[in-house]
Amino acid sequence: MSGSRPEKADGERRRLTVEEDGGRLDRWLADRLDLSRTRLARLIEEGEVTVDGEAVRKSHEPRVGEEVLVRIPPPEPLQVEPEPIPLDVVHEDDDLLVVEKPAGMVVHPGPGHRSGTLVHALMHHVDRLSSGTGPARPGIVHRLDKDTSGLLLVAKKDRVHSKLSSALARREIDRGYLAAAWGHLDTDRLTVDRPIGRDPNDRTRMAVTEDGKRAVTHVRRLERWRSADLAALKLETGRTHQIRVHLRDEGHPVVNDATYAPEWERGFVGAGGRWAEEFARRCERMFLHAARLAFVHPASGERMSFTSSLPEPLNGAVQWAREHS
Repeated sequence: MSGSRPEKADGERRRLTVEEDGGRLDRWLADRLDLSRTRLARLIEEGEVTVDGEAVRKSHEPRVGEEVLVRIPPPEPLQVEPEPIPLDVVHEDDDLLVVEKPAGMVVHPGPGHRSGTLVHALMHHVDRLSSGTGPARPGIVHRLDKDTSGLLLVAKKDRVHSKLSSALARREIDRGYLAAAWGHLDTDRLTVDRPIGRDPNDRTRMAVTEDGKRAVTHVRRLERWRSADLAALKLETGRTHQIRVHLRDEGHPVVNDATYAPEWERGFVGAGGRWAEEFARRCERMFLHAARLAFVHPASGERMSFTSSLPEPLNGAVQWAREHS
């Protein structure tokens, strides 16, 4: 591959000559440019990438001698302003961060959440974040629901983001969760393999649907209490609300999940009902926590592993459950 020559007239242009046959064009470019594969795929789809003067698909496989021209439009102005929000940083280096997101914080700006998000806090904390998957999502490799707490991976550079996203797609990033589920699972270990898509009756929710995307959740019961189980969960895929939807479909929704199991504790009777209502009160919030994150560092090749203890009030609710079960 020859050197690249930036031209600034209407954005940046990169000319690359293929010196050996490569795989898919988007992956080939991601290995050579400091841009995420997601952004490159978007540029290809928008006709900003040509091979020997012709627009191609991202699945095109570069051949020796071909000239690839990439036009990189000027970046969209970022409307997100840094905010001095406290940020719990577990790990930080030149390429990435691992942070603890508190329950109640939205990850990135969106309708109804124009300030106070994790992205606002990150922009105040660091000088550089990857372009992410859009101007409002710099650095965000994966997300956590607003009411879920725990470990989140953030990229500083586009090339790092691209490698982490690819590792996520190849299921090479381990994400482990702790959840309290109402009732009792039928077995100590199970795998839920059911597709998830938009709920046809409520587009704001997700559901197990025949035409949804494949979703796989591995569940292991850790403790059995009077009216609930404590479970460790591992995601094989990463669909929206996956754990919450799968546990609800099993008939054992996440404790205090206001979307998929509002006031579920009221369905128990007698002593079990009184226990459930007290446990829900003590939790105060949805009992779902991203407790483990492990991955290979895309720059150093080092295997990195992080764990996060249950925060309050969840930890206190667990202690009470153990003493009263």
